[in-house]
Amino acid sequence: MLVFEYKIDGNQQQYAAIDEAIRTTQFIRNKCLRLWMDERSISQNDLRKYCAVLAQDFSFASRLNSQARQSAADRAWHAIARFYDNCKQHTPGKKGYPKFVHTHRSVEYKTSGWKLDADGRHILFTDGCGIGRVRLVGTRTIETFPLKQIKRVRLIKRADGFYVQFCVRAERVIEHIPTGNIVGIDVGLNAYTTDSHGKTMNNPRYLRKAEKRLKHLHRRLSRTQKQSRNRMKARKRLAKAHLKVQRQREDFARKQANAFVTSHDLIAFEHLKIANMVKNRHLAKSINDAAWGGFLAWICYYGAMHAIPIIKVAPHFTSQKCSRCGTMVKKSLSVRTHICSCGLIMDRDENAARNILQKALENGTAGQAGTTTP
Repeated sequence: MLVFEYKIDGNQQQYAAIDEAIRTTQFIRNKCLRLWMDERSISQNDLRKYCAVLAQDFSFASRLNSQARQSAADRAWHAIARFYDNCKQHTPGKKGYPKFVHTHRSVEYKTSGWKLDADGRHILFTDGCGIGRVRLVGTRTIETFPLKQIKRVRLIKRADGFYVQFCVRAERVIEHIPTGNIVGIDVGLNAYTTDSHGKTMNNPRYLRKAEKRLKHLHRRLSRTQKQSRNRMKARKRLAKAHLKVQRQREDFARKQANAFVTSHDLIAFEHLKIANMVKNRHLAKSINDAAWGGFLAWICYYGAMHAIPIIKVAPHFTSQKCSRCGTMVKKSLSVRTHICSCGLIMDRDENAARNILQKALENGTAGQAGTTTP
C-alpha cells in the first residue's frame, strides 16, 4: 500500500467544513465505543450497523458519507481488538483498555464520497459536509493510478494546515544492485549508529537543538488567558515548532535508512524493546529524541522493497562479549571502550555491531523485511 500526501489549498469555509467532519468522526467513534462498553457480545459488524442508527438520530452525522461513518466505527473496533489481543496474549502491565478520544485529527473516506479530477490537482468531496472542491498542492502523480486502486482518502489536520492522503494498492519494488557488503548496526546516543566496519553517524539531536525555542514558546503559552485568541495563536506556534522537529527526525531516518539499504546486501540490528528503555528517567528524553524505532522501521521498509535480508537479533550481551575471542568483559554504560585480555581494544559500539552481525550470520534466518516494526 502506497500513501501519497498533498497539502490542501482551500478557503476558510472549506477548512471549517473539514473540522466539522473530523468532529463528527470523533463523535461516531466515541458513541460506538460507548455501545461496546454498555452491551455485551458486540461485534465489528454491529458497530457498523450502529452508524446507520446514529445517522437517523443526529442530523450532523447523516451529512457525513456512510463509508466514512463506518471507518469511524472501524477505528473504535481497532482499539477494542487490540485490547482483546493483549488480554489473550497475557501482555504484561496494562492491557490498553479503549478510551474516548477528545483530540481527533482526521476523517477517512473509502471508495465513495469523493471524486478526483482527471488532472490529479483537484478533489471534490460529494457528501453533505460541504467541503466541496479543493486544490491539491504537491508534486506526486496520483492521476497515473486507476481509481480502483485508490482504497482510502484521508483528510488530516496538522499544525500548519490540512492535508489529504491517498492510500493506493500498488507494489513498489526496486531492483537492488548487489554490492557484496554486509553490515551489523548498533544504535546509540553518543553516535546515532555505529556499524561493524567502524563507521559512525552523528546523532542529530533535533529536540535538544530546538529545546530553547520550545521552552520560550511554552512560557508564552502559559502566560496567555485560557480560551483567548492569543492562547490559540500561542498553541499554534508551539505546535508548528514540534511539527518541525518531528519532520526533521523522519527525514533524517528515511535518508539514512535508504543509504544503508542501497549500499549493503544484508543488514542486522538489535531487536530493542524501546518502550522498556525509556523507563530510565535519566535517558528517556535522549532516547525519544533519537527515535531509533522509526529509523529501524524504515530499514525494514526499504529492505523489503530491495528484497534484501533484514535480520533482527536478540540484544543480550552484545556490548559485553568480545567480538574476537568471545570472552565476557563486563562494563557499565559509562565505559565507552572495549578492552579484552586477547588484546582487542576498540570502541564499545563497534564491538557490539560486530557481535550483532556474527549473531545474524550464525542464526542464518533472515527476517521478512518490513513485515514488523522493531
